[in-house]
Amino acid sequence: MPKVNDVCSHVRSKNAGPFWITLDLWFPDRATFERHAGAPALQAASIAALYGVQPSLVKHFAIADLLVVKISYPRARPQGGVCERDMHGGQQYVRLLDVQL
Repeated sequence: MPKVNDVCSHVRSKNAGPFWITLDLWFPDRATFERHAGAPALQAASIAALYGVQPSLVKHFAIADLLVVKISYPRARPQGGVCERDMHGGQQYVRLLDVQL
């Protein structure tokens, strides 16, 4: 099975406000997007397990016109808090790269 890193042309994470992180996955073409955008590994239950959040709080948006999947989940700690380790959310995508689709 291919991994996210093998399939997507670009993957990033970023803040979506002080309480949320968004993962963006770009697919190289329509066929690849259609094959993988709805993969179980990218759905709420899998993302929740990977990032330690409740599945009901994970948001998944497949945007076919852009060949992008956006996934948002709540941050473990608010941005800029004393225990925050990734203030801009830019490192959160890394654990998604080896996920098998």
